[in-house]
Amino acid sequence: MIVAWLLLVPLTLLTAHTAVNALLLRRPRRGATTTERVAVLLPLRDEAGRVTPCLRSLLAQEGVPGLTIHVLDDGSTDGTAEVVREVAGDRVRLHTGTPPPPGWLGKPHACHLLGAYAADADVLVFVDADVVLEPDAVAGAVDLLRGTGVTLLSPYPRIAGAGRLVQPLLQWSWLTFLPLRAMERSPRPSLAAAGGQWLVLDRAGYQRAGGHAAVRDEILEDIALARAVKRTGGRIALADGSYLATCRMYDSWRELTDGYTKSLWASFGSASGAACVVVLLLLLYVVPPFLAPQAALPAVLAYLLGVTGRVITARATGTRPFPDALAHPVSIVLFGSLIARSFHRRRTNRLSWRGRPIP
Repeated sequence: MIVAWLLLVPLTLLTAHTAVNALLLRRPRRGATTTERVAVLLPLRDEAGRVTPCLRSLLAQEGVPGLTIHVLDDGSTDGTAEVVREVAGDRVRLHTGTPPPPGWLGKPHACHLLGAYAADADVLVFVDADVVLEPDAVAGAVDLLRGTGVTLLSPYPRIAGAGRLVQPLLQWSWLTFLPLRAMERSPRPSLAAAGGQWLVLDRAGYQRAGGHAAVRDEILEDIALARAVKRTGGRIALADGSYLATCRMYDSWRELTDGYTKSLWASFGSASGAACVVVLLLLLYVVPPFLAPQAALPAVLAYLLGVTGRVITARATGTRPFPDALAHPVSIVLFGSLIARSFHRRRTNRLSWRGRPIP
């Protein structure tokens, strides 16, 4: 069947691109040290049950004598501030947040406040409560930030927890479709990616970009901040941080569904754009197995190219390739359903996160 043979062309190119990106992917140096003044900034909202491992890993950082840790309790109602005091005592600077003003979303506002508290730092390191860092993680990331000369570095942690069929698509998507080195060189804001779980920024460049005030109403504030950096003449880079950090984003499928639903709609320019992307992904990675009865050889080859891309991604980013990669078509279907759910919830004004509605 000619369709099956035709699908092999883009699939071969995309899988080859994944392999090239995996080889070019930057990686922080182990055992690095830095004399920079570094501020680690941790926004918290109702994280009492999961923040302890993150805090302990921050307190164990090595190779950064000029390190300060700022924690913001953003209106928690579950005793998060008490947990911080119990675990860290006076080794961190604990701040109390204020409700976001009109026009602001919660996380950008919390990060904005934290950035203001760290006015004397040279480098800002934003981490989420579900991230656990190795002792040399901050020093290695700062070392890579300075070594590459970029303004914003996004080291992707290893993703753990629920959603093994969906979560690896985060890394797979940018390794497969985003030319990493071209993204670093290009001044185009549209050619940008970042993961808000762990971001490392030159403070001067962060201020020049307008900080989180420039992305105050963005649900995907990480990508928006990367674009703001580019618009003001800065450069960005992605890196593999899987051996330096682990992120347990979700503990259940319900948490994952809610998390993706709140933000997936913002990943696309429009509903029609999202529909085009989903149709393309379904055509490339889901249709081939159904063509096997009519064209076994090209259909199997097409399926195996999709699996190969997932295996390359897993090897490059510290996740388990099998058996998850074999279910790549199922992953794409689940991802498409989450996109549809996200747009439906947005149209019906039913988006919220951590008790706050998303307008």
